[in-house]
Amino acid sequence: MTEAVPALPVKIRELHSHHFDSTIWNGFRFRDDDIVIATYAKSGTTWVQQIIAQLIFEGADDLPVAEMSPWLDLRVPPKEIKIAAVEAQSHRRFLKTHLPVDALVFSPRAKYIYIARDGRDVVWSLYNHHVTANDLWYQVMNDSPGRVGPPIGKPQAAVRQYFIEWLERDGYPFWPFWENVASWWAIRGLPNVMLLHFAQLKNDMPAQIRRIARFLDIPIEAPRWPVILEHCGFEYMKAHAASTVPLGGTLWEGGAETFLHKGTNGRWHDMLDAEDCRRYEEMAREKLGEECARWLATGIQPSP
Repeated sequence: MTEAVPALPVKIRELHSHHFDSTIWNGFRFRDDDIVIATYAKSGTTWVQQIIAQLIFEGADDLPVAEMSPWLDLRVPPKEIKIAAVEAQSHRRFLKTHLPVDALVFSPRAKYIYIARDGRDVVWSLYNHHVTANDLWYQVMNDSPGRVGPPIGKPQAAVRQYFIEWLERDGYPFWPFWENVASWWAIRGLPNVMLLHFAQLKNDMPAQIRRIARFLDIPIEAPRWPVILEHCGFEYMKAHAASTVPLGGTLWEGGAETFLHKGTNGRWHDMLDAEDCRRYEEMAREKLGEECARWLATGIQPSP
């Protein structure tokens, strides 16, 4: 039985924090071929940005992807500067958001790709992102004008305790996890929405890149295919990290390569006990429902 196509989402709230200013989407002037890459965070965002850049620019070398594909709802730099830069772009735009659907202005003119990852893998990557942030990162996040709410502090706990607090306080100290995943899952039936999963991309990157290309109506020229694959691989991205990650990695100890880190799943297996995993899995089913929780864990969507 075919599922009913959901109605177009409507923005019902604003999100403000040490990171967010969702008002940037209000009045944003969409173009017919815009692409929006959406994730919770540390779910493969940079990887998908790299893939889309490679598809649009046919395997070009050393593209400044972070500059070309800004995180629009990050509150720094000021939205006036960011909007002007995006308006000046003449290539097909591919923008990044970490917002749930109901805090985003959703346009039928754009195509949306949401990439998800098991929350345990997210936290292990998020911890590395947070614990290696340098003083400049904290200055940018906490001291630049316009911050709403408390500042974000340095991690004081080891990674397992960090995970437990993230789980019990729903995304602390960043932003809620479950509502982000659930909001995008709920609109998966829209024709301009595509769901991706980090594990599926990891297991068969060529097939997933072809899926993305079909969804975006981007033809792949056969002679460019090997180069596109090479440039989307972790080794290439790590070697060219300064072009790929925000501000060339200057906000993290160790630079851009620290931001990309390992690109692997399952690092939590030896650190979370059976009770930790039971609590996480029960919460996933409670917050997301059985089908979405299964997809988040495995990347496998139920047949329509």
